[in-house]
Amino acid sequence: MRTQVGIIGAGPAGLLLSHLLYLQGIESVIIESRTREEIEGTIRAGVLEQGTVDLMNQMGVGVRMMKEGHFHEGFELRFNGTGHRVNVHELTGGKYVTVYAQHEVIKDLVAARLQAGGQIYFNVGDVSLHDVDTSAPKIRFRPNKDGELQEIACDYIAGCDGFHGPSRPAIPQSVRKEYQKIYPFSWLGVLVEAPPSSHELIYANHEQGFALVSTRSPQIQRLYLQVDAKDHIDNWSDDRIWSELHTRLETKDGFKLIEGPIFQKGIVSMRSFVCDPMQYGRLFLAGDAAHIVPPTGAKGLNLAAADVQVLARGLEAFYKAGKTDILNRYTEICLRRIWKAERFSWFMTTMLHRDMGHTPFERGIQLAELDYVTSSRAASTSLAENYIGLPMEF
Repeated sequence: MRTQVGIIGAGPAGLLLSHLLYLQGIESVIIESRTREEIEGTIRAGVLEQGTVDLMNQMGVGVRMMKEGHFHEGFELRFNGTGHRVNVHELTGGKYVTVYAQHEVIKDLVAARLQAGGQIYFNVGDVSLHDVDTSAPKIRFRPNKDGELQEIACDYIAGCDGFHGPSRPAIPQSVRKEYQKIYPFSWLGVLVEAPPSSHELIYANHEQGFALVSTRSPQIQRLYLQVDAKDHIDNWSDDRIWSELHTRLETKDGFKLIEGPIFQKGIVSMRSFVCDPMQYGRLFLAGDAAHIVPPTGAKGLNLAAADVQVLARGLEAFYKAGKTDILNRYTEICLRRIWKAERFSWFMTTMLHRDMGHTPFERGIQLAELDYVTSSRAASTSLAENYIGLPMEF
């Protein structure tokens, strides 16, 4: 099998890249270890930056997003029993917070790729990368996990296969430098069959820990609780979850959280991670293969979208004009934005979560930070600009 760009992973990064290349007349083949049903059925959060929304519309894959997504003009920071609204729309010159779940983005992109005749091999196994430091890299895999070994010969490989995929280890350890922070807490997330308790997201800092209220649809809500990193979901009955949510979200003006049947729950660990470089020979990493952010800043999918825009532009320049300037600078361009997003995600995480090892002094500093970002227009503007997404820079 021969193609111009071999893409490993059918998550947001791989699918966005493949469709961007298609629109520029560049061939690609995607391989994915999970089935189509698995990638479309894995329910994950999705707060989209304005730039990601604009990209999907420009690509022609944003019709359902614009119809079914939730467009918010702000969000709330809640602490000391009081809510403080950050008006993102006003502070950023008319931009919106768009809530549209990641699995819905994936559904839209898979449908677009298949409708355009794109090649996606689902449920593959034994994926390996070869000759990535030559001009003729190759990907080998087994269709349907145990089929006969096949090979994709390509000009370039895009590793969009997540943190545990085979792409990043294909960069020699002597070349790779990895930065990581593991947080001492996790998120317990639940999906609830109930009407919205709030029309905008609520990020709550409470003595007992962080909580988040997010909308999925008029009938389904997504709620989160901070729990210990070593906690287990079996320790959390529905009654205990609701009790903690009510406690952490209560306000002096009597806010009422609407309950409903919990039909999904799980615990997600929290880490920050960056790989440098994001390229080696003809291999380029994008999305979670190269970086991880804690979900507090809502940057994961958006960083993946930013990566592949840079990569797609670099590949376009190579195939149309023989230029490799952008490809050569791929790591430099991407990491400049990634580190800013890592900083913001760390800032939001440390500002909103309770570290039970903090001294009373450190707790006082945390509350002062929240008071400052919600009372100073300059601080609120900085918060809003980072939340809605910094501009692309080449």
